[in-house]
Amino acid sequence: MTAPRVRGPGRPPLYEVQKARLEAFAKAKANFDETRISEYNAGNGWRIDDYETELPGETPGFAEPHGAFRAATQVLRNYSFPPPWLISGIFVPDTPLEERVMLLRGRFLFLTFWFGARVVNVIDETRLLPDGGQEQVWGYGYRTLEGHFEKGQIDFSVHKHLSTGRVMFRIHAVSQRDFIRNPLYRLGFRIFGRALQRIFAYASMRRLREQVARMLISGATRPLEENPTQLAVPGANVPEGVVEKVQQQAGEVQQAKDAGTDTPPLPEAEKVTGKPSPGSGTS
Repeated sequence: MTAPRVRGPGRPPLYEVQKARLEAFAKAKANFDETRISEYNAGNGWRIDDYETELPGETPGFAEPHGAFRAATQVLRNYSFPPPWLISGIFVPDTPLEERVMLLRGRFLFLTFWFGARVVNVIDETRLLPDGGQEQVWGYGYRTLEGHFEKGQIDFSVHKHLSTGRVMFRIHAVSQRDFIRNPLYRLGFRIFGRALQRIFAYASMRRLREQVARMLISGATRPLEENPTQLAVPGANVPEGVVEKVQQQAGEVQQAKDAGTDTPPLPEAEKVTGKPSPGSGTS
């Protein structure tokens, strides 16, 4: 297996190498009607997914300067939590988060795909909970741009319950397949797309937990893992077992569709639900 090739001294960062693509996507529009996103649901053909995982807790009250909540927000800003063998984001690091346009580099087997996304809905607020308590929330989302295989929005957020100190990372996604011109890609996404969505979510939660834990142990204020766009990972350098797992989950998705449920069994560690699952936060 070929080892990752780290960007050497004197080589420009990928956001400079991909400047033309970034500038093109900066002018691109969303590939769906953004004004109706609150109306999208399963009844009109959209998929709504919610994932969550527990992070190390803190003392009650607002976020600690060097606790899990602040660490998680830095990992989210860095966009180092997605699995780089599946997807990574290229962006100009000095651009304010509210103005960020990302070039997403998707990988599957020997193929590489380039998509655009625009950051939206940056939040930093305190919310009132149904039980009368409060939670501190930080996060953002991004929307797909013209040319993406999917259309929709995905939101990433960190939540701290002020009365208990519990810290959670949540992913909320609204998505639908867009038209894919290439018939081979269209078939591949139809077969593997749902499984890859789920693998992205589970791997992202696991990687964020790991990066937060390393920051807490070391006392670092920034993620110890640099943004994976600094690495040129060969397309063949996919972690062992990933292809088999994708194929297995794709088979489960197809079986669920045949059974009329379209919802295969989920891992016990993280349920696709709006509520914490037993064992949440464990690997």
